Amino acid sequence: MPIPDHPLRYATVNELHARPFPALDVPSTAVYVAIKEPVQAQNRDRTADLAHLLALLDRHGSPHPQPGATHFQGPVGRAALKWESHTEFVTYSAFTRGVSARPFDPAEAEVLPEDWLEAAPGKRLTSVLIRVEAMPAGETEMLARLDEWFVPESLAVSRVVDGAAVVAGDFRIDPAGHIRFAVFVAPGTGPRRVGRIVQRLCEIETYRAMSMLGLMRSRELSARLNALDPKLSALVSGLDDAGPSPERALHDLLTISAELESLAVQFSFRFGATAAYEAIVNQRIEVLREVRIQGRQTFGEFMMRRYDPAMRTVKSAESRLRAMAERAERAAELLRTRVDVERSAQNQRLLESMDRRADLALRLQHTVEGLSVVAISYYAVSLAAYLAAPLAKAAEISKEALTAALVLPVVGLVWLMIRRIRTRLH
Repeated sequence: MPIPDHPLRYATVNELHARPFPALDVPSTAVYVAIKEPVQAQNRDRTADLAHLLALLDRHGSPHPQPGATHFQGPVGRAALKWESHTEFVTYSAFTRGVSARPFDPAEAEVLPEDWLEAAPGKRLTSVLIRVEAMPAGETEMLARLDEWFVPESLAVSRVVDGAAVVAGDFRIDPAGHIRFAVFVAPGTGPRRVGRIVQRLCEIETYRAMSMLGLMRSRELSARLNALDPKLSALVSGLDDAGPSPERALHDLLTISAELESLAVQFSFRFGATAAYEAIVNQRIEVLREVRIQGRQTFGEFMMRRYDPAMRTVKSAESRLRAMAERAERAAELLRTRVDVERSAQNQRLLESMDRRADLALRLQHTVEGLSVVAISYYAVSLAAYLAAPLAKAAEISKEALTAALVLPVVGLVWLMIRRIRTRLH
C-alpha cells in the first residue's frame, strides 16, 4: 500500500497553478476592475461575489465555475474573462483582440456592462484600461504618442523584461474613471510574456490602491493620537507634582491606555495589510527589470517620489501608536508603584496608630484594675464587717474599729486575687 497523502496535499499544489497569466496577442486591449467592500471587506459574504460573476456569465451563456471557486477563466462574448477573489477584493480582467482607433476609448470598457457593475457587492477600488500594440519603428514616435496620451509631469515610462516591451502610465484617473497604461511590444515577444507584463501592471495599480487605503486610515489615526498625546503628556509630567490624587491620575491613565489599545485593535489589520501590499508593489516593479528611456522617470522612480512617502507616513503613524501605548504602560506602572508606596505609608501610619491605641488601652486597663481593687475591696470590707459584727460586739469592739481593722487585709487579698487572675490570662 502506498503512503497516504496529507488531506491538503493536492490543494496546496493546485494553488500554485490556480491563477495562470493570460496569453495576449498584439494588438489587444485589457479592461481591469477591482471591487472592494468599503468596510470589513475581509469578512464579506463571498457568495455574493460569486453570484455577481454568474450574473455576467449568464448574460453571455458562458460556463460557470465550480461552487466555492476563488478564480475563474472563460469567454464572455468575444472577450476572455479572468476573475479572482482575494482577501479583501475581487478582480475582473477582460482581454479582447485589437485596439480602438481612438486611444483609450471609454467604449472599450463596455465589455463589463455599467448596469452590471452598479449591482456589484462593493465599490470600485480601481479600473484600468491597457492598450497593447506593436512597438513603433522609431523611439521618438513612441514618446510623442505617450506625451499626447498621458500627463507629462506624471508620466512613467521604461523598457522592461530585457527589452521585451515598453510600458507607460501616469497613474491618473481619466474623465471616464479609468487608469491608463500603454504597452508597446517588441517584435518576437511571445503572448504569455505579454500577458505577464499586463498582469503585473494591473497588480501594481491594484496593490498601490489597496496600500494607499492605509494612508487614509493613518491620517484618521493621527488625528486621534493628536488629541490623546497632550492628555498623556500632562499625566506623565504630573507624576512628580502634587496634583490630583494618584488614584485619580491612574484612572485617567488607564482610560487613555484603553483607548490606545482599542485603536491598536481597529488599525492593526489595515497597517499589516498595507505593509504586505507595499511589498507586493515593490516586488512587481522589481521583476519588470526597468531600463530608463531618454531620461524619463521609471515606474520605480515614480513610486519612490510619490508612493514611498505615503508608506512612510503609514509606518510613522503605526510606530507612534505603538510608542504611545508603551509610554502609557510605563506611566501606569509608575503610578501603580506610587499608589502602592502611599498605601504602604498609610498602612504604616495605621499600625502606629493602632500601637498607640493599644498602649492607651493597656494604661486604661491598669487604671481600671486599680479602681476594681478599690471597688471590690469596698464591698468585701462591708461584707466582712457584717460577718464579724457579732464577734466584735462580744469582744466589745466598736463597728468603726472593726471596719478599720478589716480594710488592709481585705484590700491585700483582693489585690492578690486580681493579680493572679491577670497572670493566668497573660
